[in-house]
Order: sequence, then C-alpha cells, then structure tokens
Amino acid sequence: MPADPLPARVDRAGIAARVPHAGAMCLLDSVQSWDTVSIHARSARHHAVVDGQPHPLSRGGRMPATAAIEFAAQAMAVHGALLAELAAASGPAGPAERSVTPGMLAAVRSVQLQARWMPTGTDCLEIHARRFAGDSDQVLYDFDVTTQGSTGTRSIARGRAVVLLKAPASGPDPTAPADPTAPAGPTAHTDPESPAL
Repeated sequence: MPADPLPARVDRAGIAARVPHAGAMCLLDSVQSWDTVSIHARSARHHAVVDGQPHPLSRGGRMPATAAIEFAAQAMAVHGALLAELAAASGPAGPAERSVTPGMLAAVRSVQLQARWMPTGTDCLEIHARRFAGDSDQVLYDFDVTTQGSTGTRSIARGRAVVLLKAPASGPDPTAPADPTAPAGPTAHTDPESPAL
C-alpha cells in the first residue's frame, strides 16, 4: 500500500511532533505551504503573554524583535523534518536526500532588524525561509519574518542562517578563517521610532 502523502499544510500538533520544543517554546501555529526549497509558516505567539502566561522569550512585558530569529529557526527545523520524511517516502535516497538530517542553528549573518520590539496589535507573524545552498555538513537558509495586521504588512527581521547537519568532533575551530564569500554580518538596522532597549 502506498504511503500517505505528506500534508501540504501542517497544524500545530504536526509541528510539535517535528521540532524538539514543547509548550510555549513551540513557537509556530501552522505551516501554510512548503516545497523542497522553502517553507511559509505562521504564528500568533509573538506577544509577551500567550495563553495567559508570560512568554519565555519576553523581556519586561515585551517581545524583542530578536526573537524572530528563533521563529525562523523553528520553521527551518520543520522544513528539514518534512524533507527527511519526503526522502524516506521516496524510496532509496540519492545524494541530496541523504544530506537531509536533523541539524542545529550554528550562526546567523546579515541580520536586519527593522524594530527593537515586536509590534503590538498585530494578528500574526509570517515566517518565510528558503534553502539556497547546502551539502552533507551544513545548509544555508535566507529568512524573512513579517507581521500581518490591520495596518498591513511590516518587516521585523530578515537574514541568513547556517544550519549544521554534522557537529564537528571537537567543536568549531575559533581560529578558522571566515568564509570570504559570505556576506558581512551580523548587522542590525532598527526603526528610529522603536522604543529603546
């Protein structure tokens, strides 16, 4: 009997089954769409209080915009899990499919923050991540996190993430030269009207 097709959309329970986070730290509510190179997730869990409790990532009753990186990282984790399931359902793995393994966020680069705090009064976050390069050791994603509310769409954070698929045996070498082809970073550009930290 053929395996059930993978869902085009994933609900919160399906996300929780695919990430190593639980409770309030499972940040995504749904996956709206995905394919072999990209994922679009949605969340309404970017407020300082969620389900009647202070959010673990909130600071002083507000949610910092830097938390958008964690939202994006979880979208990448779900994407990796879906790709692994797709590879398993497709039969014998080819070279590209064999490279799909659980990973960990190693670095973010060229991060642009358009605010210091998540805006209040917005309905949800839209999280987009696109895998643009990778091999058996690491995967690179571009990510973009925006808010969608009654006033329209507002950018919160965008940047590039490096996900390690194989941890080095002795840890990363801090003396290793930087990748000369990588964009300089991280940088942050903040809205001058945002409240000070």
